[in-house]
Amino acid sequence: MPISISGAEGSLIYRPATIVEKLPRSELFPVPHPLEVELGAGDGSFLAAYAQAHPETNFLGVERLLGRLRKIDRKGRRAGLRNLRLVRMEASYVAQYLLPKESVQSFHIYFPDPWPKRRHWKNRLITENFTEILRAALVFGGAVYVRTDNREYFAQMVESFRLNSNFLKMETPKELLAFTTDFERGFQSQGVPTLEAAYRRSR
Repeated sequence: MPISISGAEGSLIYRPATIVEKLPRSELFPVPHPLEVELGAGDGSFLAAYAQAHPETNFLGVERLLGRLRKIDRKGRRAGLRNLRLVRMEASYVAQYLLPKESVQSFHIYFPDPWPKRRHWKNRLITENFTEILRAALVFGGAVYVRTDNREYFAQMVESFRLNSNFLKMETPKELLAFTTDFERGFQSQGVPTLEAAYRRSR
């Protein structure tokens, strides 16, 4: 059974026994459905709703802030989601070191920190190198879905995936676009458009 950070019985928050071995999917989820991962789950408004709409899929939410993670945990437990688990850790570390090779059907990366100052760009999550980390964790034909409000960062995202010949650009399913995040709704209320793209692992 998952080990809860908070100690509450039935918590969806999983604390790995070690951070140098791959996550045990059989321990995380009672049923071995295909796995989708959200890196930087925020308040979980997207993840909880999408997991509830797709009981045939398992979902892992990665978030480093404990307050946010506990909020998602409450949402998931209220909804009775047996296909949702949460990990408190840096997204880049989980993607590179804890996800088994070719184990993920889809990655969702929505509104990651844009680090707008040029001297901080090195801290951005999505880079050409990171696209290769995602490729290694994806099954063949698996997808990466990205969204942001920052035009400059979006251009970097698009270029990073373009430079990786293992990905092909694809259309984001309309059904998926109907599920929004808390950040997205906030930006939309201010008239700021969502910039989105999707990529499929082609080899």
